[in-house]
Amino acid sequence: MKRVLPDSIDIAYNSKKNWKLAVGQIVGMNIGLWAFDRYALKANYAYISINTVENNLKNGFKWDNDQMATNMFGHPYTGSLYYNSARANGFNFWESAAFTLGGSVIWEVLLENQPPSTNDLIATSVGGMVMGEVSYSASDLVLDNRAEGTERLGREFAAFLISPTRGLTRIMNGDAWQKKPTSGRQYGIPEIRIEASTGVRTLSLGKTYWAKEMVWTTNLNVEYGDRFDTYNKQPYDYFMFRASLNAHKSQPIIGRFNLTARLHGTELIDTEKDYLSLGLYQHFAYYDSDTISSESNRIPYRFSVPASFGGGLIYQNKRSASWLFDAYTHLNAVILGASLSDHYKVDMRNYNMGSGLGWQAGFNLTYKDIFGLHSTYEGYRMFTWKGYPVGIDWSTTDPNTLNVQGDKSQATLQAFSLRADVKLHRRIYFTAMSYFYSRRTNYDQYEDVRAHAKEGYLMMTYRF
Repeated sequence: MKRVLPDSIDIAYNSKKNWKLAVGQIVGMNIGLWAFDRYALKANYAYISINTVENNLKNGFKWDNDQMATNMFGHPYTGSLYYNSARANGFNFWESAAFTLGGSVIWEVLLENQPPSTNDLIATSVGGMVMGEVSYSASDLVLDNRAEGTERLGREFAAFLISPTRGLTRIMNGDAWQKKPTSGRQYGIPEIRIEASTGVRTLSLGKTYWAKEMVWTTNLNVEYGDRFDTYNKQPYDYFMFRASLNAHKSQPIIGRFNLTARLHGTELIDTEKDYLSLGLYQHFAYYDSDTISSESNRIPYRFSVPASFGGGLIYQNKRSASWLFDAYTHLNAVILGASLSDHYKVDMRNYNMGSGLGWQAGFNLTYKDIFGLHSTYEGYRMFTWKGYPVGIDWSTTDPNTLNVQGDKSQATLQAFSLRADVKLHRRIYFTAMSYFYSRRTNYDQYEDVRAHAKEGYLMMTYRF
């Protein structure tokens, strides 16, 4: 898609700050969610009072025991709603991040009777920045204030689904139906590449295929902006994400969600033959699977990194018109991560939390848009610093007051993929892809564990 610069009128209008509406939406959303939990679900944690608030302030933040999907994906999504309440009301990237943190603090301290959660605060605020800016940018693409009638209704509805709090803001200030001479897009239309794939996925444990399962899957890959140009130098002027959705009762709907976004970049080399840039990037990774064999009762893989920042290099070789090659590498600090545990199974949690280091690398090799070979590699070294005491009596331990990250341990996680695309007709490609996952966990109190799993994909891909 060819790049279209934003109109200066739209930039000025979308930069007008509205503190009252931004704060009102965040507070109102929190109160509405609490009321639903309290009066519709009658959830225990929603029975609050002045005493529960005082206890939360007195006792401080603790590590909680919710399931990974809630902690490492659900909370970042909630954070994205806080984030876009501010973003849609004129605040920039970093200012909106502060609103996200504020929304999380309000919920954790005031609106639950459980101890406020350390991991929720990090995942909601930092992970919310990721999902928030991506959804804001995506909603920006579909909006057009010049449209009327059915087209306008469809665009506004799509923008609302992508970014609910931005859609709500447009309804509240009247932008959702007012026709204007400009599109209203804050970013115009950047270069964007979208591809959707659907087909089958096989998942197997260990070295053999005795424990395996086949599911129907849909993959979505999006590259927003130009990775080989730092013309904008604004947060998220370039990002790419990959998502995998499963259609099988034994597997989680969201199997994989990866995002890498550029916060700032500078060109080191830009000649007719080579391009090289250095940038600061934000990373989000989420990998989830479930048991596929009643005999082994093992989960193939489960890990997530919702809060990570670091530096990265992007290289492009421009020596051939037929063969195109580019590659990247990143090294980053992991603020919060999660890794499957073989021993810690408390309440709804079967994973350890921690922090550490991460590294990524990958390449793309294509020939005349007819054939492509692509590879990605991710690695993490995560440390669970705060473990439970040796000899703990689990029968008398209250999960709500157990303030630990999990088993005291160090985990090395790796995910490697190799993908091949062959063009069949115009925008349609045949895609074959494999993933290899490995985990090595060194426990302080238990024997070390090594585990790995494999995936294979056969899909049809359409490039928009």
